Amino acid sequence: MKFGEKFKTERLKKNLTQQEVADSLGINRRMITRYENGLSFPRTKDAYKKIADFFGVDVNYLLTEDDEFVVRASEQYGPHGMKQAQELIDGMSGLFAGGTLSEQDKDAVMKALQDIYWESKARNVEKYTPKKYKKQKTEE
Repeated sequence: MKFGEKFKTERLKKNLTQQEVADSLGINRRMITRYENGLSFPRTKDAYKKIADFFGVDVNYLLTEDDEFVVRASEQYGPHGMKQAQELIDGMSGLFAGGTLSEQDKDAVMKALQDIYWESKARNVEKYTPKKYKKQKTEE
């Protein structure tokens, strides 16, 4: 079950309207609709924690491995990193749609791709960060 489905299920369990949840979480109702329709998701782990606390569920229940990957990319590399991570997941999900791999194999491939993503990001930061900024970091 994806984040949006879990979110909606928890909201309905509490018999709350989207507006009531939005008011309680301090966000607009349109964002609740986007969450529930799978068009958006929280951008930080803190936001997931706030939602989990509100619904009285464990934050890990709300986060799928893919969601956590995208959130981590967002936190470390901003909107561009988040977009890249989501595109990676979407692209790989399309490859798996044929059903030729077992779920366990799909998870292993996704994990390997995520590891490659993090390694390449770290290499690119090292390779493309100007020397003057590298010196500032080592001095701090």
